[in-house]
Amino acid sequence: MNADEQLPPLDAIVIGAGFGGLRMLYQLLREGKSVKVLEAGTDVGGTWYWNRYPGARTDSESWAYCYQFSDELVDDWTWSERLPGQEEVLRYLQHVADRFELRQHIEFSSRVAFAHFDEQAGVWTVETEGGERFRSRYLVSATGVLSVPKQPDFPGLESFKGEHYFAPQWPKDEVDLEGKRVAIIGSAATAIQILPIAAHAAEHVYYFQRTPNYVLPGRNYSIHSAQGKAFKKRRGELFDQRRSHAFGLPMTMSGRTYDSVGDEERERIFEAGWEDGGFHFCFDTFDDIMTDQRSNDAAADFVRRKIRAIVKDPETARKLTPNYTFFAKRPPSGHFYYETFNRPNVTLVDVQADPIQRVTATGIQTGDEHFEVDVIIFAIGFDAGTGPLMSIDLRGRDGASIRKKWEHGPETYMGLMASGFPNMFMIMGPQSAFGNIPTIIESEVDWISKVMARADAEDALAEPTPEAEASWNAQLEMIYNATLLPAGVAVKTWFLGANVEGKPISVMFFFGGVSAFLDAIHEVADNGMPGIEFRTAAREGNLADA
Repeated sequence: MNADEQLPPLDAIVIGAGFGGLRMLYQLLREGKSVKVLEAGTDVGGTWYWNRYPGARTDSESWAYCYQFSDELVDDWTWSERLPGQEEVLRYLQHVADRFELRQHIEFSSRVAFAHFDEQAGVWTVETEGGERFRSRYLVSATGVLSVPKQPDFPGLESFKGEHYFAPQWPKDEVDLEGKRVAIIGSAATAIQILPIAAHAAEHVYYFQRTPNYVLPGRNYSIHSAQGKAFKKRRGELFDQRRSHAFGLPMTMSGRTYDSVGDEERERIFEAGWEDGGFHFCFDTFDDIMTDQRSNDAAADFVRRKIRAIVKDPETARKLTPNYTFFAKRPPSGHFYYETFNRPNVTLVDVQADPIQRVTATGIQTGDEHFEVDVIIFAIGFDAGTGPLMSIDLRGRDGASIRKKWEHGPETYMGLMASGFPNMFMIMGPQSAFGNIPTIIESEVDWISKVMARADAEDALAEPTPEAEASWNAQLEMIYNATLLPAGVAVKTWFLGANVEGKPISVMFFFGGVSAFLDAIHEVADNGMPGIEFRTAAREGNLADA
């Protein structure tokens, strides 16, 4: 008997203690399973633990970005803002961990180094970077969609004499920007949130933009106690809306298309969506924005006109104005973002026209100019979707590596399982639905629980077939090609993997809508689980087909 076989086996190991990991842990404990969650951070929170940069907040309403599995949880938690900030979301997840006594099952400061499937025993062996080993029947990845930050590759960074920070790994201690010259490199959702806050403190902010975004106003506000009570009373209606909405949000699809109204009415509808803030402009105006070029052009033109109206300097407005398909990049919410460029201490640097050449001891050198700065903030995005699992030495049947399997793009069964990796599940894995993550997580955890229950009943290993994976991939491609999303390749969007140099362009998500995705996975769970093989677990070298 080797050392690993002497380890006490667990029913399940869950990687990550964010929204997905905590929800999975709660479910498995309710079912009486022995579980260990391995979390790299020193506390729960996942995304909301690591991304503590100034201005970090959700761009979905608090009554959308929360769990719905417990009425008691809804009753005893009160949100203070429409779009809660990082600290409040983190407190919420800490409250969930404490309320349901989850912490005792979590190993903090435990980043997973490898997870290998032992075919002889039919179990997973997992080791952390600290050398701790665990064995379990099931392995569940809850590593998140955006948890592996891209690393800057600008030459000369090691020579910089000032301070530099990575937005997704922001220090716990407050960073003082007061009176300093600050460079923000990046211009997507994270940078868009940092800029207005940094501009209030810094002597000057240089904002290095490669590609402009269609930034929608967040329209955040404090929630009055009467509103909070009303939301709790309407929980059933709001949760039903989330389940049935194309993007998992508590909205009702408008039922309108480009051709259903005239030009004047179309302008009024866009104006109402803009004033409602956030995703209302995308999903509460016209249902064909992502499939009809005319509808998309009308939405894009509306935002462009807003930019020109808000930004006073015509040249700055021109540089901030996107000229590509709306939603080719995920449109972020801003909080006085465009207004910030009217401040005299903010300079927009267009690195599309004048790329960064290197970092120097005192600042940043582009092709034409040197910018003297005291602080550099890198907000350059993530290796999304596949990055989290490919950063782990993950090996399944016959020692096959997930890195090798996904070297040309992800291959999964509904974003939840992968052939060649028995009894392994993914929460919000690549090729899962694109939409409001808490809504998707609730149903994915329920689905995983059902597959585990059948595997337990049959003492089997659950594994999808390559044919089922191929069918899912074909469906994703078909849906993707029926939309305007292929335009995202040209602007290096992360949800196609185009933002990472050398990463294959692939359909990273199911773009057919959250409601359609949830219907699809529940149909599988409730109708014999087609596409999944349940084979008698390998015990002492005896593997037989069930």
